[in-house]
Amino acid sequence: MRKEWMLIGLGAALLAMGCGDEKAPVGGVTNAAAPATTPAPSKPAPPKVSEPVESTLSVSGPIIVEHQVDLTAQRDGLLQKIYVDAPARVKAGALLAELDGRQTQANLAAARAKTRSIEADLKNWQAEAQVLKADYVRQQHLMELGLTSQEQLEHAKYKAESDQWDILRVTETLNTAKEEEHSLELELEKTKVTAPFNGLIARRYVREGQNVTKGERLFWVTAEAPLLMRFTLPEKFFGKMRNGQPVEVTCADAPAEKHVGKVKQVSPVVDPSSGTFEVLVELVGDRGALRPGMTALAHLENIH
Repeated sequence: MRKEWMLIGLGAALLAMGCGDEKAPVGGVTNAAAPATTPAPSKPAPPKVSEPVESTLSVSGPIIVEHQVDLTAQRDGLLQKIYVDAPARVKAGALLAELDGRQTQANLAAARAKTRSIEADLKNWQAEAQVLKADYVRQQHLMELGLTSQEQLEHAKYKAESDQWDILRVTETLNTAKEEEHSLELELEKTKVTAPFNGLIARRYVREGQNVTKGERLFWVTAEAPLLMRFTLPEKFFGKMRNGQPVEVTCADAPAEKHVGKVKQVSPVVDPSSGTFEVLVELVGDRGALRPGMTALAHLENIH
C-alpha cells in the first residue's frame, strides 16, 4: 500500500512538471511581432478642376476728340469786341472776337495808296519806253537814208535800252509795295479771332477792353464728335490689337450705357520707358452721356 502511494505521488509530480513546460511557449508567443495587416485599397484622388481664365481685359482711358485747341492772340492789342461766349456752338470761320486794328487799317490804306502810285509810275515808264523805241526805229531809217549820224543812232539805241532797266526797277518796287500791302492785310486778319473748326466754345479766358499779348489764351474750342478713347497696353499684348477690331466701351458715370468702338490706330512702337504701347479707339453711334474729358473703360476680349 505504501508503495502504491509513492507511485501516485511520483506521477502527480511528473504531471505537474509537464504542465509547467507547456506554459513556457505561451509566454514567448506574447513577445513575438504582430503579423502584418493587408492595407485597405486607397480611393482615387478626385481630378483637379482648373480655374476659369478671364478672357476680357478692361483698361481705362480718357474720352477725347481730334480737334481741341486753345485759341491764342496772334498779336498784341486791345480786345475790342467779344461776339460769342461759352457754351456757344460755332461754325468754322465764325468771328469770335476782334482786337483794335485801326492803326493797322490806316497803315494798310497808306500801303495801298503807295502801290497805286507805283503802278501809275510804271505805266509812265512803259509809255516812255514806247516813245524811245519809236525814236530808235526812226533813227535806223534815217541811217539807211544817210540823213543821220552813227552817234545819233547809238544814242537812241542806248536810251531805249536804259528805259527798259528803269521799267524793271519800277516793277520790282511795285512788287515790294504789294508784298508790304499783303503783310499789312495779314496783320489786320490777326485782329480777328475766328473758329478753326465746327465745335463748342468750352471756355473764355478774357474780357472786353483787356489788353492781350501775343500768345495769350483767348478761347478754348473743342469739337464734339467723333469721340475717341486713348489707352495703353503692356507690351505683352503687342501684335494682338488690329485696326477695325471691335471694342466695348463703358463709363462709370453712365453705367447703364454700353458703347461700341473700333480700333482706329495702334502705335507701331513700344515706349521703352513704360513698356507700353498706345491704342486709339473711335466710338461709333450715339454718344449718349459721354463727353470729351470723361474717363471710360474699354473691354477687350480674347487678347490673352
